[in-house]
Amino acid sequence: MKKFLVTAALLLASGGIAPALAADMAVKAPPPPPLPVMYNWSGFYIGANGGWGDSHNCLNFDAVVGTAFDDGCRNRSGGVVGGQIGYRWQSNQFVFGLEAQGDWADLSNTRISLLDPTLSTRVKTDGIGLFTGQLGWAWNAALLYVKGGAAVAGNKFEILDTASGIGLVSASNTRWGGTLGVGFEYGFAPNWSIGAEYNHLWMGDANNSFTVVDPRLIGFTGNRIDQDIDMVTLRINYRFGGYSPPIAARY
Repeated sequence: MKKFLVTAALLLASGGIAPALAADMAVKAPPPPPLPVMYNWSGFYIGANGGWGDSHNCLNFDAVVGTAFDDGCRNRSGGVVGGQIGYRWQSNQFVFGLEAQGDWADLSNTRISLLDPTLSTRVKTDGIGLFTGQLGWAWNAALLYVKGGAAVAGNKFEILDTASGIGLVSASNTRWGGTLGVGFEYGFAPNWSIGAEYNHLWMGDANNSFTVVDPRLIGFTGNRIDQDIDMVTLRINYRFGGYSPPIAARY
């Protein structure tokens, strides 16, 4: 009986000590949640674009004597399609970039001249280039940016006989100007993004000289064309560099 009582006392004592030791042991904290990440906009990219363009032109005929004849203004709209290549740097939420863009264009308009209704004028833009810098603000995979820089357009001017459509005068030129635009882009995969962009181009004045043996144009030595262009395009870009680690958000 004595041994039984001693054994029972030892068991009771060990049972009381075990919970106390367990209470004194440190509880292991759960691992912290992973930090949120931001989409990485840095790196070289190349892409394609397509959309709509509108060219606004005002035309004057230069007279040998006296003031120039105002032949009015007209708009011509059409499609644009091309590509772009550039590089972006991201610092926290700020994104800086440089880009070159080139588009084939079909912006053509033929109109009966106010100078003489037996004459028609045709102005066509068949190419547009943009060389711009970008400043953007990123919200993870969404990017809103403004851009600005230089613009170039390839233009052709013609004077036609209205009845027959025969060309009487033709002049081509490459015109340089400036551009300002805004765009939005969304990264739907680590290397791919889609977006939309609007650009306004100020192309200034271009002077065309011509000599033609036609009694309707005697007394006029050339013309001056003032041009602005608006472009709205959809874009898709591929960023090189593989699946590089995203940028960790800072708090």
